[in-house]
Amino acid sequence: MKAYELHATKDGLSLALNDKRATPEPGHGEVLIRVHAVSLNYRDLLIEDGMYGSGTKANVIPLSDGAGEISAVGPGVTALQVGDRVTGAFFPNWTSGDVTEAGVTPSLGGPVDGMLSEYVVLPERAALKFAQHLSYEEAATLPCAALTAWHALVDLGRINAGQTVLLQGTGGVSIFALQFAHAMGAMVIQTSSSDEKLERVRQMGAHHTINYRDTPEWSQEVRRLTDGRGVDLIVEVGGAGTLEQSLQAVRVGGTVATIGLVSGVGHINPLPLITRAIRLNGVYVGSHAMFAAMNNAISTHQLKPIIDRTFSFEQAVDAYAWLRSGSHFGKVVITVNN
Repeated sequence: MKAYELHATKDGLSLALNDKRATPEPGHGEVLIRVHAVSLNYRDLLIEDGMYGSGTKANVIPLSDGAGEISAVGPGVTALQVGDRVTGAFFPNWTSGDVTEAGVTPSLGGPVDGMLSEYVVLPERAALKFAQHLSYEEAATLPCAALTAWHALVDLGRINAGQTVLLQGTGGVSIFALQFAHAMGAMVIQTSSSDEKLERVRQMGAHHTINYRDTPEWSQEVRRLTDGRGVDLIVEVGGAGTLEQSLQAVRVGGTVATIGLVSGVGHINPLPLITRAIRLNGVYVGSHAMFAAMNNAISTHQLKPIIDRTFSFEQAVDAYAWLRSGSHFGKVVITVNN
């Protein structure tokens, strides 16, 4: 079978196609998935650059997110059958409950092989069914970006109708968070450096938008829009470059869900956390139980993921380059088996 691998070079890791890799066979409690589509996340760029802190397996098959159909099942598989449409679970071992080291140590596309392959084998528990109205390309966007947004809004933020949410940028997580927050009846304020992208999120339901290049002290505008109170929840994807503003834009007792570092890493001043009783919480994707709850919501509201661009399997290197350019709105997808 064909699969992409990340090979070590003197400059880091390089994506290469291996067209002679053996097709895996499912063992006890495992399923073989014929992959139809995969999607990329910012994490995949960190892994390629050798900057992912959790470690990377040598010659790993990259990408955590993919969807396909089960083509064979191993002995002991009871809940799934050939033909079922599934995604892979970002964390194969985190089924439910609180996050634990054991639950998040193996993750697809880094410490263990991922989804950028014609076929993959996963434990039965890590093959998750998705909503019937979604295509394979759409379902391939769910395991990391969608679940991260759901975890931030629902399990951590506990957002209800009438509350306020601030979203940063228009990448995969932020666009999913907009869709979920809109479905929940929350008021959304969204930032971007592109007026064109801000117009698109307004059309999707964002109530207020801020161009952070025109308004670098955007926390002041957030407070104006919330009558001086601040927002209930911020989905923080920027990192050091935006966190200080986020701590000024969130209300007293509010939550900053920290999920990304696209603007880099750095130090934070803990004083606002203390004096304003802000909850700063890291969000690391989510469990299989969270995925099931999210899947039910996606099905109920008939939500459709926003795909920016789709590349062919042979164009995987181009897909990486497009994500790295930052020009995307929503998710970047690669088709594998049509």
